[in-house]
Amino acid sequence: MQGTFYVVGVGPGDPELLTLKAARILEKCDVWFAPSAFKHGDSMALKIVSGEVSTKGKKILTHYFPMKLVHRGKDPDPEVTAAWQEAAEIIVGHLRAGKDVVFPTLGDPAIYSTGYYVCETLQKNSADIKIEIIPGVSAIGASSAAAGLPLCLGDERLVVIPATFENGAMRDVLAQSDTVVFMKVHKVMPKIVKLLDELDLLDQAVLVERCSLGDQKIWTNIRDAVDKEIHYFSTIIVRRH
Repeated sequence: MQGTFYVVGVGPGDPELLTLKAARILEKCDVWFAPSAFKHGDSMALKIVSGEVSTKGKKILTHYFPMKLVHRGKDPDPEVTAAWQEAAEIIVGHLRAGKDVVFPTLGDPAIYSTGYYVCETLQKNSADIKIEIIPGVSAIGASSAAAGLPLCLGDERLVVIPATFENGAMRDVLAQSDTVVFMKVHKVMPKIVKLLDELDLLDQAVLVERCSLGDQKIWTNIRDAVDKEIHYFSTIIVRRH
């Protein structure tokens, strides 16, 4: 009997934010296939789950996925496509052998998750693969909670956007929305601060760095973060009200 492929959201970093269902799926699966952002590097998602769920008897694999921009509707970088394809082939091998495979992914799988690219590749290669998605606590929600700010109330409009978008798109989004959440901000802080300053929105912006972890930091004056080395786990919330 063929196994099932599970993509499981493990939350933003604090192991206590792992859901009960995520823990149950991890416990039942024979194979853990964890993404890594660095060659020969550790997997943050694996580190989170192994702190709460025993790895005893599990076959644990890590796989390198290059951190390169993906523009939907355009061909990804060949190195990225190759990583998805290689991952899919390894996973299919275990599924065909009757093993359930779990892919732990940071935050929630629905939001900029490598897990969905792997799912798409699996479905293209093997249409009969059974896939289940397990939602998790998103970095967006966790950052809102850490900053003590609602994301949206009443009829307010919320937009989530990668900060790697070009300035014109970000300017339009800021003009048309009540709350904007910027993801992937760590490499483009000067650009974001400059844009928010031009729009007189700097005082409405909060940066949450390493949300839910022991060294979490909340920047209420994001000007101070421009020349700092900001961690990859960083999110900016701009709320007009």
